[in-house]
Amino acid sequence: MNKKEILKKLEQDEHYYGDYGKQFLSNSDISTLLKNPLLYGEQKPKTTAMVIGGYFHTAILEPDKLKSFKIIKSSTRNTKVYKEMSGGEICLLQHEVDKIELMQEAIMDNKICRELINGNNVNYEVPGVTEIFSNNWKGKADIVNHDEQLVIDLKTTSDIDKFKWSSSKFNYDSQAYIYRLLFDYDMVFMVIDKETLQIGLFDCSSDFYMSGRDKVRKATDAYELFYKTDDFDSKQYLITKTL
Repeated sequence: MNKKEILKKLEQDEHYYGDYGKQFLSNSDISTLLKNPLLYGEQKPKTTAMVIGGYFHTAILEPDKLKSFKIIKSSTRNTKVYKEMSGGEICLLQHEVDKIELMQEAIMDNKICRELINGNNVNYEVPGVTEIFSNNWKGKADIVNHDEQLVIDLKTTSDIDKFKWSSSKFNYDSQAYIYRLLFDYDMVFMVIDKETLQIGLFDCSSDFYMSGRDKVRKATDAYELFYKTDDFDSKQYLITKTL
């Protein structure tokens, strides 16, 4: 398949997150490869945070798809009503949806955010593929604004004052580095505080991109050692550091 055909296939979540997409490395692999490469490729269980984040992204970018989410009127996930209605799946609680709707309104009521999201030359959920350090990588941008030449990623935070520091913890630096190579645009994080509804736009410094590059390089080294080196015995691998 040529690149155009690959990208067309990766537009569909079933391929992007399914077996077809597993031939590519992605930023979601960075943490595993840096911390425990033996867990690379293992299916990660869906979490409550992932479901809430998914609803928030859908509310901003694809509101017509919100009906696919199951919402339960329950105070917690421990009630009998929730357990009976959820069928064992992670579902949204009504008060969580109410909070997300407030976040959506705050974002869209802000003129700068609204124009970045709803510009004349904007695409949503855009897949990209490229080669980095001799391996194939993929990514899917929330928003590509061609007029502003920006890749915009939506994030939520529990404390916007700490986002500058937590961004490295959650590997947003490696995401920025990868996505700039995928789309050839600089990256901006559009962040909203879940508690205060304060909004922040965080662009990326050269140091932030370089920090991301270092992570991608180290993750690549681990991937190639564990999965592309003949006769490598992972039982002999150990971490050595000086205290």
